[in-house]
Amino acid sequence: MSGANNTPLGTKGGDLPSAGQVKLSREEFKRQKVIEEQRKAGTIPAEVDPETGKDINPHIPQYISSAPWYLDINHATLKHQRNPKEGTDRDDMNTWYQRGVFKDTSVVAKKFRKGACENCGAMSHKTRDCVDRPRAKSAKQTNKTLAPDEHVSSLSLGFDAKRDRWNGYDPNDHSKVIQDWELVDAERRRIREEEAQKNLNEAAAGGDAAGDGAISSILAGSSSSKPSTGALTAEEKERLEKKQLLAILDDEDEGEKDEDIYADAADQIGQKLDTKSRTTVRNLRIREDTAKYLLNLDVNSAHYDPKTRSMRDNPNKEKDPSQLQYAGDNFVRWTGDAPKMAQLQMFAWQSEAERTAASQIHLQANPTMGEILFKEHQQKKEAVAEVKKGSVLERYGGEEYLQAPPKELLLAQTENYVEYSQSGKIIKGQEKATIRSKYEEDVCPQNHTSVWGSWWNAGQWGYACCHSFSRNSYCTGQAGIDAANAAAKLMQDAVAKAGNGQAASSTSNASAATSKTLYESHILKVAKDLTGKDSSTSKRQSHQPSKLGTGASRLGEGEVVLDEDKLKKAKEQEEARLKRHADGDSDDEDGGKARKSRKKYNSLEGTTNVTEEELEAYRMKKTGFDDPMAKYVDSEDE
Repeated sequence: MSGANNTPLGTKGGDLPSAGQVKLSREEFKRQKVIEEQRKAGTIPAEVDPETGKDINPHIPQYISSAPWYLDINHATLKHQRNPKEGTDRDDMNTWYQRGVFKDTSVVAKKFRKGACENCGAMSHKTRDCVDRPRAKSAKQTNKTLAPDEHVSSLSLGFDAKRDRWNGYDPNDHSKVIQDWELVDAERRRIREEEAQKNLNEAAAGGDAAGDGAISSILAGSSSSKPSTGALTAEEKERLEKKQLLAILDDEDEGEKDEDIYADAADQIGQKLDTKSRTTVRNLRIREDTAKYLLNLDVNSAHYDPKTRSMRDNPNKEKDPSQLQYAGDNFVRWTGDAPKMAQLQMFAWQSEAERTAASQIHLQANPTMGEILFKEHQQKKEAVAEVKKGSVLERYGGEEYLQAPPKELLLAQTENYVEYSQSGKIIKGQEKATIRSKYEEDVCPQNHTSVWGSWWNAGQWGYACCHSFSRNSYCTGQAGIDAANAAAKLMQDAVAKAGNGQAASSTSNASAATSKTLYESHILKVAKDLTGKDSSTSKRQSHQPSKLGTGASRLGEGEVVLDEDKLKKAKEQEEARLKRHADGDSDDEDGGKARKSRKKYNSLEGTTNVTEEELEAYRMKKTGFDDPMAKYVDSEDE
């Protein structure tokens, strides 16, 4: 909804009152909507903000254009959406809080002022905030040696000035850092000069003639104006020593510079450094190493999780883990203090169960005390074990057998299953045990060679070895499969024979029933249930009359052949019955006796079978109450 005018009915400058102040009537609300649509279409001018004199966009939603109730604004405006601090005077970005006190002595007060610090007499802080030494007699009492006031700056900084990390920093302060560095460098050069001078003195003390010749040649090369005489004067030696000392210091400095030249541009392992932007991008792994998932390309080897880049299991189980560069990440779970932490937790639980002194210490609340108690417990345990071991060895002996080498060295074999090829290469090592379910697996009862559920047919489970669908049955092998196939074929033939409607006579069925086996009789019974027809008894059932219209066929359905004579007789009987019913007599011939001797509800007296002709006569004589022509009488016939 667009913005609405918030002006009341009696005010000027607005068309309609605010919906939050005066409840609008239906006509006023419609008129307001029409005005809004016209302003949106541009047919009438937009509202003007009296605060700024600018037009208000009619497409602004109402929840933005309407002012809150607590501002008490009775006209259309967008002033409440503007920043109230916008346009206020801000200090320059380079200005900062001034530190220290006034250096002008004329500014210092001559007597104590009201509201000043009672300790030092400055007006810039209170007594509790004073950082001067507490005086024996305060400035308020003595009215002497009043401290100057500190600078108190009230700045109004903007967003950038508040967050400028170098705001308030004086670049001249960096000159002190340079001076300190120069002093350190001078001291370093002095120490180097002393070490170099010491080395030269040790070389000169040796009195090596070759060394003097080398020194003279160096001196001759440096100053070609003076010929070499083979012997050096004291002045020349001193000058040469200074030159060599400076050369040694320069070489050391150049060496350090050469090392620093390529330091910034050098790439560290696992990092990519940009010397211009000084940013470092760290790779997720060191690409000089082989990836974990490439150590063993077998799909059945250790699982590799690409999201966490972890492979917990050993990818090469057939090899000795001590000879591998990578044997899985599971070792990390039991390195460091993780096993020790588990031992401490177990010790705390056992102590709590035994109600000892350690049960009063919570491992997470006081881990130091828990570790101390665990250490004492371990020491006592080791001492008891040593005493027990010593007593056993003292009584039975055999201490020399405790120093025997491990079985791997004595027997040169282990219990680990390993397969080797003809060349001696390991083919397969100890495989990981498969996870078993809580149910019994690979169980073949009753002499079966396959498990239950290995065979599925026609929506039933069974055994694949004998095609038996009974779980507790005994296995019959291939003979059971042949019998099942023969039974299925026999059932199909019986169903097809019953479906075609072929039926033998009752005598032939009786003779055949005596020669049939129990299994064949069962198959025929199933076939009868499937088809809904019994070919052997269909003729016998057709001769038996149906009772009360129930049976394989119902009265009045299908193609019925009626006898005209029987139909005429049935119509006469139906007319007589209707006439007796209209006179109020019973349906029976002897109505009085029937009324006197009432029949019971479940009595079957007088129940007769209804024929097709009687049913047709009843339908023909039945009065249709919903038939509009039932009571029609032709006046001409009358």
